Amino acid sequence: MDSHVEWNGGKSLTCTDKQGFVMDLGWGGEGVSPVIATLHSCGACSLIDVVAGLKNREVTKAAVDLDLERSDTNPKVFTKIHMVYTVGGNDIPEKLVNRLVQQSHEKYCTISNMLKHTAEITWEVIIE
Repeated sequence: MDSHVEWNGGKSLTCTDKQGFVMDLGWGGEGVSPVIATLHSCGACSLIDVVAGLKNREVTKAAVDLDLERSDTNPKVFTKIHMVYTVGGNDIPEKLVNRLVQQSHEKYCTISNMLKHTAEITWEVIIE
């Protein structure tokens, strides 16, 4: 069992992975929805690739903001995701960060590679 999802009553779910890590989800405005958790996961997965790729650099900040568009009809799949990466630190070349982001979306980030079949994923990089 890789994941166990349990309804807690009302609009609350508890998700537990095989290592015992827990994540709470909800719906109807009561907690992070599974859809938004997927969006968060896309950003987190890709940001991990960027930070890991900057392993020899002094990174003081790494964040990504995501804007989402979805289909108007069911299933309301993601149709567009725009990601703005902000990276700060000493000697952080913008060209390198752009390459890491591109590689993340083309090769490494499992979530964005699943989503790109329905969504156009675009990005920009800000170096602070």
